[in-house]
Amino acid sequence: MTVATLGRRSPTRTARTATTRAQARSGWLFVVVPLVLFAVFILLPVLIAFILSFTDYAIIGDTAWVGLENYGRILGDPFFWISLRNTAFYTALYVPLGLVVSLGAALLLNRSVRVARLFRTLFYIPVVSSTVATAAIWFWLLNPQYGLVNAGLGVFGIEGPAWLYDAQWAMIAIVLMSVWAGFGVNMIIFLAGLQGVPVELVEAAKLDGAGPWRVFFHVTLPALSRTMFLVVTLLIISAFQVFDQAYVLTKGGPANSTLTFVYYIYDRGFGRLEMGYAAALSFVLFLIIIGFSVVNARITNAKAVS
Repeated sequence: MTVATLGRRSPTRTARTATTRAQARSGWLFVVVPLVLFAVFILLPVLIAFILSFTDYAIIGDTAWVGLENYGRILGDPFFWISLRNTAFYTALYVPLGLVVSLGAALLLNRSVRVARLFRTLFYIPVVSSTVATAAIWFWLLNPQYGLVNAGLGVFGIEGPAWLYDAQWAMIAIVLMSVWAGFGVNMIIFLAGLQGVPVELVEAAKLDGAGPWRVFFHVTLPALSRTMFLVVTLLIISAFQVFDQAYVLTKGGPANSTLTFVYYIYDRGFGRLEMGYAAALSFVLFLIIIGFSVVNARITNAKAVS
């Protein structure tokens, strides 16, 4: 082989390089389009909202720069604390209940039979249904006079509450509706996670005499730690962003018992046209969600290590 031949690239290598460059250009083309859409419809509105949170922007009238006044006003706002307390109560009920229901459904349906596939589809239908339609169904079910829930309780001699008309039960009713309407998504995630549980470990545990509960707590549950982190994080985010249910069913009542954080932001921004203050509330909510997500990540990692 001569020196001239060594200095010359082979046709195969040249073609391979050209193909690689073409693939790289195609890849960047596919990436750039969603990045532009993400920047225009997500990042830009977030940046604008952040700037507006330092103003008294109210759609109508002049806008003035007020600095940290909106954020300072939040601490002295009694309705902020009411909405935060209501949202925390909703989260405390919704997250564990949604976790248990979705995981239980996934364990029951983790079988390769037609009936299991049918129920997977049926359980997922509420997820793709309209929130307004779902709320209309539950509004009828929870009617204190002729609702099916109170009728079912009456069979056992239990007098059902007024649900949506009672300040003590309205939030619980919203939690029940939210769990029913949304557990299908987390069930699918858990089903995917269950496919990754090592079959060898399960069989070894059974051979050692472990019962179903011990297999679940010592083999299945540790293997689902990452899946559990994802599901809990999604549940926390969903809980702090609850709005549709409270808006459609109760409008924040009775007596502000279902005034959630996002509903309060909506009321301030679009009800009273205090867009600057609503933007500040939105970023406070963002910080709260980030904080809970970080805590959840550390707890999950600590359990996974131990």
